[in-house]
Amino acid sequence: MKKLKIAIQKSGRLNDKSVGLLKNCGLKFENYKSTLITQVSNFNLEILYLRDDDIPGYVEQGIADLGIVGENLVEETQAKVSYLERLGFGKCKLKIGIKKESNIYRLQDLNGKSIATSYPNILKKFLKEHNLQADIKLISGSVEISPGLGLTDAICDIVSTGGTLRSNGLKPFVDVASSEALLIGREEIKENQTFQELLLRIQSVLRASETKYVVLNAEKENLDQILNLLPGVKSPTIVPLAEEGWVAIHTVISEDDFWVKINQLRNAGAQGIVVMPIEKIIM
Repeated sequence: MKKLKIAIQKSGRLNDKSVGLLKNCGLKFENYKSTLITQVSNFNLEILYLRDDDIPGYVEQGIADLGIVGENLVEETQAKVSYLERLGFGKCKLKIGIKKESNIYRLQDLNGKSIATSYPNILKKFLKEHNLQADIKLISGSVEISPGLGLTDAICDIVSTGGTLRSNGLKPFVDVASSEALLIGREEIKENQTFQELLLRIQSVLRASETKYVVLNAEKENLDQILNLLPGVKSPTIVPLAEEGWVAIHTVISEDDFWVKINQLRNAGAQGIVVMPIEKIIM
């Protein structure tokens, strides 16, 4: 059977997370950064290590069946690929940054200005959507230095913490687009059985990362109130305790509202709450 090929970033901010995700899926391989291809020993898969901006094109051309890459690069390259799964890591924003003392106050003030960027297609789309005309300067390196050198009035680049902007005398002005890591592939890959097995593993790992396994004790008289707070995967598991009138409740809680739920459970009479990480959830 032909091996599936997945392309991931050879080095950079998505490499460690991509490797971690695949290893959490039970795949055994070496993360060789000095080679372009490594074999997965226990799954019908090869991993290609590529420059991140090459990944969308490799997938579009069928050289790689799948890719893990930032949404910003898929949008910028305009590769004809399908978004198969949002992976929840590598989140960032593409922002327009301006000098701290800039006279740009409103979006309309960008008209006639020059903007340095490595993402001209995304920026063009943003400007068109807001009926703006600006001179886009394509720069492949560190765009943040261009306003300070007097080359442009603003920049448009990926911003995670904003530290690079501040260190170059810039401040964020407006969000252009949001991005996160995606699993991409051509539409026909959805029919591939090996891909479906891999997708099941990835989805189970992602679900687990978003939830906590919780065991708590409660008196039976408080059970209804507590159950109303706990959806579980399907529904909570209830186990009688040796002490009369008490039960143990097993459930999962979303990471997003975890502490809110815990406080609500304590107020409803829950005691001895034990929280554990979940490795995988298979639906």
